[in-house]
Amino acid sequence: MTHPLIQFKHVSKKFGGNVVLEDANLDINQGEIITIIGKSGVGKSVLLKHIIGLMEPDSGQILFQGQPLSKMKKKERKALKRRFSYMFQNMALFDSMTVFDNIALPLKERTSLAKEEIQRRVKEKMNQLDLEEIDDQYPSQLSGGMKKRVALARALVTDPAIVLFDEPTTGLDPVRKNAVHSMISDYQKRFGFTGVVVSHEIPDIFYISQRIAMLHEGRILFVGTPDEIRQTSDTIVRQFIRGLEVRHDTLTGITPQPQGEKRFREELARLQRHKIAFSLIIFKVKNLKEINEKAGHVVGQTVLRNFTKELRRHLRLTDTCYRFGMNKIIVVLTNTDFDQARLACAKLSRDMKLDEIFGPYRQEGLDCLVRVGFAEAQEDTPYETVIATAESMENTLDEFCFF
Repeated sequence: MTHPLIQFKHVSKKFGGNVVLEDANLDINQGEIITIIGKSGVGKSVLLKHIIGLMEPDSGQILFQGQPLSKMKKKERKALKRRFSYMFQNMALFDSMTVFDNIALPLKERTSLAKEEIQRRVKEKMNQLDLEEIDDQYPSQLSGGMKKRVALARALVTDPAIVLFDEPTTGLDPVRKNAVHSMISDYQKRFGFTGVVVSHEIPDIFYISQRIAMLHEGRILFVGTPDEIRQTSDTIVRQFIRGLEVRHDTLTGITPQPQGEKRFREELARLQRHKIAFSLIIFKVKNLKEINEKAGHVVGQTVLRNFTKELRRHLRLTDTCYRFGMNKIIVVLTNTDFDQARLACAKLSRDMKLDEIFGPYRQEGLDCLVRVGFAEAQEDTPYETVIATAESMENTLDEFCFF
């Protein structure tokens, strides 16, 4: 029988008369990013501290690969803790220590590795996270985004199996916030760790999470995929999500996905009633990962933001542009059939300019490859089918290629 990596079974915790967790149940699967959402003060950070063993439940059980933590011997629990890492909300970097020493600290405290091996591992992680040549700098000399990367490097330097992120984007501007999300997603794919994130960044966090869990009044009220939470009929969950979703995507300034889907439904109703055609175009920044690796995640997110801005500049006022994942933008073209959508794509590929996309970040060897797919909506075709049709067209179309 295959067990979830971590299980909460009927876990309760209170502090004095304040009940923080009450009969909480949650499965965390190996190799996924799961995000815990909920109102401030509901116990999200307390839940994280139970996972890492900084707190123990008053009742209930926490299991690791089917084995109760409470029944593990001291040696077993110590070995298990070495498989965890924690990225704190305030990063918890030591101002009196250099960047190198901050990152090396877990290796010095938890292992008996030789000085040369510690140096090799720290250098390796710094290179992987675009932190070269700042070994001797101190946290006070770094930008907020750079501090986040140092904290992430320290969290990953021990090659942990599970990384816990407590509000990792607090205090960052939209570009750097999305850069941190992109970093977590990219490095989770690269290193294969299980990520547990506490966040209030909705809907941005949905783009990197395989599952979302909502904590409400001490209980896990909902667990499901980002699509499932958007479609849930639970009144409490819906009100919470709507309360945090913004009118415009914070990175790109365009419509967020739920509002874009609403516009699709409105256009579909017009098609059914008045036979007015409309189409979808999907733009996918194909090499965003390569841009991140070459120039850093802040540049990658800036390129995505600038691409969207340049795209919007060449669209009609009646068209709706919305975010659809980490590297995808969808445009709803009103009064547009299939052939007209193809012509619109061709015109956009001619008119959009590289300088507007890369701006001051333009450098030799950096390019932007965008795949484009489109489809005309049909009266009886669901939204998901139109999206799938548009995406299936990608292989038959020329790439937008900006050098």
